[in-house]
Amino acid sequence: MRYAIVESGGKQYRVVEGGTLDVDRLPVETGKNLDLENILLMADGDEVVVGTPTVSGIQVQATVLAHVKGPKVVSFKYRPKKRIRVKSGHRHQYTRLMVNFIGKPGEEHKVEKAEAPVVVEAAAPIEQAEKPAKKPAPVKKAAATAKSTTAKKPATTTKKTPKK
Repeated sequence: MRYAIVESGGKQYRVVEGGTLDVDRLPVETGKNLDLENILLMADGDEVVVGTPTVSGIQVQATVLAHVKGPKVVSFKYRPKKRIRVKSGHRHQYTRLMVNFIGKPGEEHKVEKAEAPVVVEAAAPIEQAEKPAKKPAPVKKAAATAKSTTAKKPATTTKKTPKK
């Protein structure tokens, strides 16, 4: 697997051939090709080339897929007992890139062939073993005793006299 570490907008990104990457917004139209400079490292299997500070003779070609917005970031300032509440938000602008090629100029694309997917024929449905029957829920004794105690008490009424 071939990958590289590139710098864009003061940040470092790991890019892989065929992968996508979100970088800070670039002034390039959608659908245009772009060469990323400042390649810091390139690895191809066991072969690793580290730059001092950048690698020369290596290029990373990418295509601009879209200009997208990042997730919302909300800042909320609150001071208790002062009635100060300040809410503001922000969405960062990104450019989504598709990495087409990593390597020396004029070099052929090395596309690793993925193994053919194994087709599994549909098998007969598996019968599930019968589950044992659940035990019935226990009878609540507290409710039964409450009914029996109320039945034993004689019905007496007492009148409350209002206080003066």
